Amino acid sequence: MGLIFVISAPSGTGKTTICKELGKQMPEFIFSVSYTTRPKRNLEVDSVDYHFINEKTFMKMLKEKEFLEWAEVHGNKYGTSAKFVEVALKSGKDLLLDIDVQGAKKIKNIHKDSVAIFVLPPSIDELKNRLLNRRSNSLAEMEKRLRVASEEIRNSIFYDYVVINDNIQKAVEKIKSIVVAEKHTQNRMRSIISQKYIRKL
Repeated sequence: MGLIFVISAPSGTGKTTICKELGKQMPEFIFSVSYTTRPKRNLEVDSVDYHFINEKTFMKMLKEKEFLEWAEVHGNKYGTSAKFVEVALKSGKDLLLDIDVQGAKKIKNIHKDSVAIFVLPPSIDELKNRLLNRRSNSLAEMEKRLRVASEEIRNSIFYDYVVINDNIQKAVEKIKSIVVAEKHTQNRMRSIISQKYIRKL
């Protein structure tokens, strides 16, 4: 069985960039592309960054229990395909999930051995600067995102690891180290359990 690695962070922290770098540097990862009702931004590619769908389609998928987890964030809905995750894990692949705090908690409840990593900005002031530099958010939207960020940061205590993103490459290296350590630990535990079972036989 593969492992699930969940990465969460406040909007503007660099989570998407980190996930893309991890995908490049650790090609053994399978990135779980979320479904969302959020409008596609410039340079985003459908079915690569997200599966962009309308509200009606999302609600139909929700009713048919196609999501492992779902949440509403900043007025838009996001969901993770249950079937995609199940197939990947059974094939022994490790999954990388870029999801919010609500989704991370749901994943941890379902998959107890999943690894949750929270990415923090160097400071709230730096986060504010990053949101301002996006130029795609109104002042009201930015203030809303900062309020949500404060709540998300308080929830970081529920994560297995916290990584500060003051430099993208350094943050990526830290997360890569976490992945290697967790896979070693999980493989060792599975080996111990297997040996105990064999001895009983």
